[in-house]
Amino acid sequence: MKVLSYKEFRVTDEMLASKSKRLVNYFIDRIVFYLIFAIIVFVAVIIAELLGSESALQVLYDLENMNPLLDTLITWIIFVIFYCILESLSQRTIGKLITQTKVVLENGEKPSFETIIIRSLCRIIPFEPFSFLGDLPKGWHDTLSKTFVVDIKIFDEHRKAHENYHLIGKEES
Repeated sequence: MKVLSYKEFRVTDEMLASKSKRLVNYFIDRIVFYLIFAIIVFVAVIIAELLGSESALQVLYDLENMNPLLDTLITWIIFVIFYCILESLSQRTIGKLITQTKVVLENGEKPSFETIIIRSLCRIIPFEPFSFLGDLPKGWHDTLSKTFVVDIKIFDEHRKAHENYHLIGKEES
């Protein structure tokens, strides 16, 4: 268990989003991902039908009959891009917006784009969702990228307390 340090701000265990919030994030993000994926395919089908092009229809047929390994690879790539875009822009996915959580570094700062890429790639590790079965609500994608998903309200309270501590004894200008 990490102890609150007044020298520099650090994320502590009590700031972490609960396992139940993390589970809700997981399901909401999966649903949103597959809805977006379905919409993209639907729009592609409509465009192919409107164009009436044999080659466009052939592409759709090829996609439908794609090698399962290639299908999985393409889905993973889109999945990683989905998480990279959302978390790099706002530190939050749709699930995190709903549960009022966000991803941060240990010092509370926004992760770099490279860190978000690592985090997103780690999500496709087989059995990664089972990494939450430990004591802390942290998955491999958190541990390997050195990131934390925090409850925003608790995080902000601790951040403000830390900032206020450093103001004690300082003269107002």
